Order: sequence, then structure tokens, then C-alpha cells
Amino acid sequence: MKTVLNSITAVILASTLVACGSSSSDDSSDTSTPVTEVTGFSYDATDLIENITEQVIVDGYEMLNSKAAVLHNATLTLLENKNEAALLAAQQAWKDARVFWEQGESHIFGPVDSLSIDPHLDTWPLNTADLEALLASNTTFSADNVKNFDDGVQGFHTMEFLLFGNGVEDNDKSIDEMTVREMEYLIACAEVFNIHTQSLVDAWVISANADDEPAYKDYLLTPGNDKYSSELGVIEELVNGVIGIVDEVGNGKIAEPFGTSKDTADTSLVESQYSWNSLTDFSNNIVGVQNVFLGTFSDENDSPGLKAFITAGDAELAAKVETQITAAIAAIDAIAGADDMPFRQAIKDDAGRVRIQTAIDALGELQATLEEEVVPLIKEWNL
Repeated sequence: MKTVLNSITAVILASTLVACGSSSSDDSSDTSTPVTEVTGFSYDATDLIENITEQVIVDGYEMLNSKAAVLHNATLTLLENKNEAALLAAQQAWKDARVFWEQGESHIFGPVDSLSIDPHLDTWPLNTADLEALLASNTTFSADNVKNFDDGVQGFHTMEFLLFGNGVEDNDKSIDEMTVREMEYLIACAEVFNIHTQSLVDAWVISANADDEPAYKDYLLTPGNDKYSSELGVIEELVNGVIGIVDEVGNGKIAEPFGTSKDTADTSLVESQYSWNSLTDFSNNIVGVQNVFLGTFSDENDSPGLKAFITAGDAELAAKVETQITAAIAAIDAIAGADDMPFRQAIKDDAGRVRIQTAIDALGELQATLEEEVVPLIKEWNL
């Protein structure tokens, strides 16, 4: 049972009438306690923490790992068949895995950070010079070798470059443009990628770092440990996570290549530019925020997310955050316009830049609400 006490004033009034003698009112007395004001709100966050941990974070990493396995198999099929259909299937497998990684950036904490899995999977920019040198060398491409390469020549963006081409003219590399050497490197990268995604799942559900360390999810589910002293620490971690990605998308991933004018826009800073998947990445980042906020990947799950916590303290604020999340996703999706313009082109287009600014503004409003209203609300929580 969750009890909400929002700026409640509790008044306790006790009166005692004591009569001495038959009917004299002079012998009566009244006593009362002073008015006591209880501020803030109460909320039992146990179910919320369990739901976000199990149904959003762990499930999301397990889906990423599953998609990574599909991607690895697709690269093996590509080398075996060397046809357009196999290449298209591998390209789609890359995009499918990308969805769950980008959504998971709303909670980049724990093993994904401490085990350096983030840079192993998603270092940007890609070191194309070193990659091309490796492809031109006699180096054997195996998982054992590639996992020891610099992060700048493995992970998502190495596979993206190999699968889609350089992204300057188009994002539909043909099978005739792909060498066997590239396929072999792609297979090794995909295998290493899957090894890292499996390690991420294992760290959350088996052991965070070593055999004698518990699964990382246990730190969240049973606060009162050296990582989270109470449920408050877990809620702060979750809120800081969503603030972090909103800031990164609005002020980093979008704003940095956008520049201050069309002349200063820099396409070299656009992440996922080879596949023209940038706008989908940005949108999925904020969908990840929505997942944590609602506590679900779909409308079918009515288990609590951060929305329930915020509603307990301020229902109007919860509604505001939800509206701003939806508006930010819609604004990012609208950047492509009617002609489905990729982000790397939109930053150089007058109408595209107007749409981009709208998205930046929407993200800024969401970030301000989270920082200036949601964060202070946490301090009003009565554990």
C-alpha cells in the first residue's frame, strides 16, 4: 500500500474536561497540542525500483544481447552467401541491436560504465584511418585479436562503416562494394560485440565484477549497501540517468554538429552518419527516458516507473514531464521532414535547421524541468 501525503497539515486537538464538585465550570480545564506541520510526501518505492531494474534495465540488456547474437549470425551468413539479401539482413540486424543500446543510454551506470562496456561498444568517432590500415594489412581477424584492438576500430560504428559505407552519398552500400576482408573483420567485430553484451547481462544478473560480488541488480533491489545507502540513492541514480541522456542528446549529439549557423554545421560530428540512423538514435535515446519514466517498454505493463514517484509528490509535475517527453520525441522525429532528410543533411538545410532548433528547444525544456523541479522534489520525499 502506497500512501501519499502531499503538504499535509496534521492538526491534533485534544480537550479534557475535568469537573470537581457538582456543576462548577470554573473547575474545567482545556489542553491542546501545538499545530504540527508535516511537509513533503511519502511513497514506497520498492515496487518501482524492482520494476525498472528487472523490466526495463535487465530486460533491455537481455534484448540487446539477443539482437547482438542475431547480428553475429547475420555476418556469418553474409560471408557464406555474399549476396544482396544477406547484406540487407545484416544491415537490419545492426539497426535492430542499435535500438536497445540507444534506449539503454537512459541508464548508463553500473557495469556498463565500470567494466568499460560503453566505449567497447559505442566509441565515436570511428578511427577510419586505423580501420583502413587494418583492412589493408595481413592481420588475422579473429575475436581474440579484435577484442584487443583500440575501441576506435571496433564496436557499433566499425560495423556500421563496414555494412553501410561512408554515408556521404548514400547509406545503401551494395554487395559488390564489400570485400571478403571487410566481411571477415565484420564477423570478428560482431562476435566481440556479442561477448561484451553477454558480459553486461551477466554483470547485472550474476556478478557485477567478480565471483564474490553480487549481481549489480541486487544493489538496487536491496539498498543499504556501499553503492546505494537507501531507496533515495536509487531514485537519484535513475533521475540523474535520464537527465544525463537528455542533456547529451540536446546539447551534444544534436547541438554540436548543428553549430551556430549553417556555415558552422559539421557533418563529421554526426554520430551514426554512415547508416543515416542518427535521428532514430536520438529518438530512441528519449524513448529510453520514457521507458524509465513509465516503467515499461510497452503500454501493456502498468507497473510503476518514475512517473508514479513524481505523481506522489506532484501530480501536475508528473503530467508536465510526460508531455515534455512526448513532445521531445515528436520534435526529433519531425527533423527529417516530408522528404525523410537524414540528420547530416538537415544541419545544412534552412528548413531542416528550423526543425532541429525546435527539437533542441524541446529537449532543453525537458532537461530544465527535470533539473529544476524533479530533482528538488526528491528532497521532499519522506522515506
